[in-house]
Amino acid sequence: MSDTAVKHYIEELHRLQESLPGDKLSLIREAAMGQFQARGFPTTRQENWKYTDVKPIARSAFGIAEAKPATGYEKQLEHARLSGLDSHELVFINGRFSVEHSRSQDLPQGVVLEDMSSAVNNHSMLVDSVMSNTTLNDQSNPFNILNTAFIHDGVLIHVPDDCSIDKPINLIYLSGYSDNEFSAHPRNLIFLGSGARLTVIENYVGAKDRQYFINTVTDAVLSSNAALTHYKLQQESVESYHIGNLNIYQDRDSQVNSHSISLGGALVRNDIKVQLDAEGAGVLLNGLYMANGKQHIDNHTLINHLQQHTTSEEHYRGVLNDRGRGVFNGKVVVHKDAQKTDAAQSNANLLLSDQAEIDTKPELEIYADDVKCSHGSTVGQLDKDMMFYLRSRAIDEATAKSILTYAFAEEVIKRIEIEQIRHYLEYQVIGRLPDAELIKEFTHE
Repeated sequence: MSDTAVKHYIEELHRLQESLPGDKLSLIREAAMGQFQARGFPTTRQENWKYTDVKPIARSAFGIAEAKPATGYEKQLEHARLSGLDSHELVFINGRFSVEHSRSQDLPQGVVLEDMSSAVNNHSMLVDSVMSNTTLNDQSNPFNILNTAFIHDGVLIHVPDDCSIDKPINLIYLSGYSDNEFSAHPRNLIFLGSGARLTVIENYVGAKDRQYFINTVTDAVLSSNAALTHYKLQQESVESYHIGNLNIYQDRDSQVNSHSISLGGALVRNDIKVQLDAEGAGVLLNGLYMANGKQHIDNHTLINHLQQHTTSEEHYRGVLNDRGRGVFNGKVVVHKDAQKTDAAQSNANLLLSDQAEIDTKPELEIYADDVKCSHGSTVGQLDKDMMFYLRSRAIDEATAKSILTYAFAEEVIKRIEIEQIRHYLEYQVIGRLPDAELIKEFTHE
C-alpha cells in the first residue's frame, strides 16, 4: 500500500512541476520527493507514530488542489476573520492563495508579507535562508519532507530588526470547497530580526463533512530579543486529515508563546519542535484538544534546551468524548551545556465516556546537573463532588457536565491574550457541549 501511495505522490509532483515551468523551487521539490520515496509514510512500528496510524491518508489518492474558482466558503470566511479583530489577512481557499479576499496595508517599512509563490521570485534570499536552516528541516518526519516536495503556496513573513507589527497577521486556510478530494501543503516561513515583535494566527477551517488532506509546515527563526506569539486554530471538517508541523529556532533572550487549539479533523497530528539555542531564550506551549465521535488527535512536542539559562513552560489539556482518542507525547531534553534550565510540563485529560481513550507520555531527559525541571500527567473523569454541588442547585445532569467540562477547557483558553480569539474559542468550545445556550448564560453573566 505504501509503495502505491508514494507512486501516486510522485505522479502528482510531476503534474505540479509541469504547471510551474522554470519555478525556482523545482530542484528542492525533486530532492525532497527523493527523500520521501526512500522513507515512505510512517507506520505504528515507529515509536513516534506508535499510537497514530496514518493508513487512511496513505491509501487515499489525494490530488493537488486545482487552481479554479470555489464556492460556498463565504460564511466560514466571515467566522475565520474573528469578529472585531483588526488584522492583516492572507486567505487561502483549497490551499491556493486568494488575492481577492486577502487584505494587508500600512505595514511598517521593511516588513515582508507575501504569499509563497510571489516571495520565491521577490525575496529568494530570505526564502533560501530559512529553508536552508538545518535545525528546522526535520529529516526524520516524513510529512515535513512531503510538504517540502510540494512547496508552492504558503506565506513568507520577515520582520526586520527592532520592528513591531501592531496588528496580528491572520492566515486563513479554508478547505473542502471543491468537487474532488485534494491535498494541500502550505509552507509558512517566519523570520524575526533582533528585537522584532509579531503575532501570527494560523486559522484552519473546513467545509462540513468533506474529505481532504492538509499537510502544513511552519518554520520560525527568532533572532536575539525577538518575540513571537503564535496561534493555531484547527477546525477542519470531521472527515478530513490534518498534519501540522511547527519548527522553531530561538536565539538569545527571544520569547515564543504558542497556543494550539484542535477541535476538528478525523485524524489530526500536531508536531512542535523548539530549539532554545542561546541564554535567556524561553517558550510557552499552551494547548487544548477536544475529540468527539471517532476523532483522533495526536500532539507531539519536543523542546531542546541547548544552552544555559533557558526556560520552557508547557500546559496541554484534552477532552475526550464518545469514542474519541487523544495522544500526547511531550518531550523535554536538557542538554549537557544547558545548566540553570527551568522547565515545567503538564498534561491533563478529561474522559467523558467509557469508550474515550488517551495515550499520554510526558518525557524528561536531563544531561545537566544544575536544573529545575518537572513534568506530569493526569487522566480522570468529572469531579463527583462538583457534580453533586451543581445538581443540588437544580441544574440537570447534562448541563452540570457541560459546565464542568467548559471550566476544564477554559484553563487553556484564559491564557490567550487576544480578546477576540479568546471569545471566539469560548463559544466554539461551548457549542460542542449539550445545552450550549444555557451554558453561555452561566459562563457570561
